[in-house]
Amino acid sequence: MNEPDSTARSTPEDPWPVRVVSQKISGWIAKLGWVWVDGQVAQISRRPGSGVVFLTLRDPSADLSLTVTAHRDVLDAGAPELSEGARVTMHAKPEFYPARGTLSLRADEIRQVGLGELLARLEKLKRLLAAEGLFARERKRRLPFLPRRIGLITGRASAAERDVLMNARRRWPSVDFRVINVPVQGATAVPPIIDALKVLDHDDTVDVIVIARGGGSVEDLLPFSDEALCRAVFAARTPVVSAIGHETDTPLLDYVADLRASTPTDAAKRIVPDLAEEQKLITHARARLDRAVITLIDRERQRIEAWRSRPVLARPEVLLDQRGAEVTALRDRAGRSLEHRLRRADDALEHTLARLRALSPAKTLERGYAIVQRPDGHVVRSADEVAAGDLLRIRLAEGELQAAVVES
Repeated sequence: MNEPDSTARSTPEDPWPVRVVSQKISGWIAKLGWVWVDGQVAQISRRPGSGVVFLTLRDPSADLSLTVTAHRDVLDAGAPELSEGARVTMHAKPEFYPARGTLSLRADEIRQVGLGELLARLEKLKRLLAAEGLFARERKRRLPFLPRRIGLITGRASAAERDVLMNARRRWPSVDFRVINVPVQGATAVPPIIDALKVLDHDDTVDVIVIARGGGSVEDLLPFSDEALCRAVFAARTPVVSAIGHETDTPLLDYVADLRASTPTDAAKRIVPDLAEEQKLITHARARLDRAVITLIDRERQRIEAWRSRPVLARPEVLLDQRGAEVTALRDRAGRSLEHRLRRADDALEHTLARLRALSPAKTLERGYAIVQRPDGHVVRSADEVAAGDLLRIRLAEGELQAAVVES
């Protein structure tokens, strides 16, 4: 059988055999060469009498692992005290085994990450997340006063779970929890925690999520400083409370969470109110309200009493009497004024009448005078105004005479 050309492309008419595909995969992987790999040791297998050590290297942020082979001398030279759960950095070359179809790493140098280097890595990651705004105070959400349901992510039958549930129910007996138990330590912890967070975040009945764990070493608390977990908490829609370790423990989750509780017990106190305290507050509020209402009623009663004591309400007829007296006084004054004006007008009329009488021609006639008029009514004032033979009319005080001019 002729081997297919390795440079040719596969077609439906000319497909590659499985061995060719395996050879190509092995060749592509071999091109990657030697690389530095960081991970967490999930398992170590030292077979008696064998010079080869097998390790399972897991990515702390994903459910992914690779088998690593190394000579015992390489392990003893770089990490003689290596144990499961430790973080390591190794120089290795990827290798693909076509017969089994598996991928593994062959290491020629292994370095165990010390505490100092581990803390330096965490500090670097902390600065990175802070620069991206994951720790910003303005994005942190307020917890509901009384959540309908609380999601709790913690270890199975752990002290942290007991502390949160017991203290929360002691404060508010009817509080409802949805608990998801996950590994909270070791190489496999991060993916289940992220999965539980997503489940609770998509539960519309959960108003707040608590991630709780008891105390431990820096290595024990490493899952709660994982970058993938921090980003998952940042992306969650539901407010998240971090209750990891003791008060002095500060994993990166504390900075990303909406609220940091110093301990799981403190978390229970922060997520639900104290029923006894709330009842006291209600009692005090009702007492203040009662006092305020009584004070208001007393003040209004005093105001009404003051209004009732005023003359206009105590003796309303007084106001009518005052107005009646004012009307009577005005009427009397108007009468006197009118009478005075009438008397003055009567006196003026009398004086005018007296003057008219004094100036009247009749008064003059009564004193012996007469008025001589011509027939046309013209009053004769001079003898030159008449001639002999003219007829004249002479008016006396009583009666009149007809006369003729004899001589002018």
